[in-house]
Amino acid sequence: MSKKRVLVAMSGGVDSSAAALLLRRQGYECDGAMLKLLPNEGGKCCSMDDAADARSVAYRLGMKFYVFNATEQFKRDVVDRFISEYCAGRTPNPCIDCNRCLKFGTLLEKALVLGYDYLATGHYARVAYDEASGRYRLLRGRDRRKDQSYVLYQLTQRQLAHLLLPVGEYDKPAIRENARQAGLENADKADSQDICFVPDGDYVGFLERSGVELTPGDFVDRAGNVLGRHRGLPCYTTGQGKGLGISLGRHVYVVSKDPVSNTVTLGDNADLFRSTLTACRVNWIAGEPPAAPVRCTAKTRYSQTETPATAEPLPEGRLHLTFDEPQRAITAGQAVVLYDGDAVLGGGTIE
Repeated sequence: MSKKRVLVAMSGGVDSSAAALLLRRQGYECDGAMLKLLPNEGGKCCSMDDAADARSVAYRLGMKFYVFNATEQFKRDVVDRFISEYCAGRTPNPCIDCNRCLKFGTLLEKALVLGYDYLATGHYARVAYDEASGRYRLLRGRDRRKDQSYVLYQLTQRQLAHLLLPVGEYDKPAIRENARQAGLENADKADSQDICFVPDGDYVGFLERSGVELTPGDFVDRAGNVLGRHRGLPCYTTGQGKGLGISLGRHVYVVSKDPVSNTVTLGDNADLFRSTLTACRVNWIAGEPPAAPVRCTAKTRYSQTETPATAEPLPEGRLHLTFDEPQRAITAGQAVVLYDGDAVLGGGTIE
């Protein structure tokens, strides 16, 4: 029987490089690939240095290495959506859009067309097959501190059937040590933290450079009383308490934004807590929604610890979620992800 062929998505970082290393050790026939997402002059992602690092690892491991140009699709499906979501008063998560459209969309399909059996990435999560149900499961990574299952909730059964996530069985120190022992030059390369196309972290400046005109409007309280003037809706996000440019003699926070009236509502910290949310564009890992409300745990931000809740599927791919305890700063545009123990049940975009 021939070896299974794997196309490893390589970013130039240590995690994806270690994924290739681990799979080679397991006997897979691997090649590496990078998606070119940005022009040469922009961003920190898929830069010439990153490509050189990835290529160096691939050659050291005896692998071919490809670079596929996806700049137009990345602009259309990730960058343009990022801009439009901010203009609509929401706070998007572009990494989730990139995973859905590019990594597990375009790159996976390209791998299958080229005759590979699997796509592999360096995400800290796991894939398991459940014999009883005949379905694949997406599980959290063994290292809870590095777990990245939150950004993978949109994976489908078909995608999971062709996905390998080898680093999900390890913690970060072990991954770096494996890379060091193998002589990989990027073993101690720092992790990327910023949005790749906003490397300086100034997303408002990025929006302005992209042609977005900031329209000033009113800060209001929950009763509608005008408190002052804001710079434009994209400058603020739910829960923000700094950089508001307003002094009221007490700490206030952004409670909500209304694109119709172009107002930003400010309130006390207590005003940020809510027990319910609705979400759209919901994906259920099992391939179909549950027939009745389900008990689960859920979180509305990557860095949160999930908390108990009840999820009720709604028509047209939507979801209503009720938390046992109120949650702070639930933000439209962000993802809510549902868990059953270590297993990801699914998730959606908060409305």
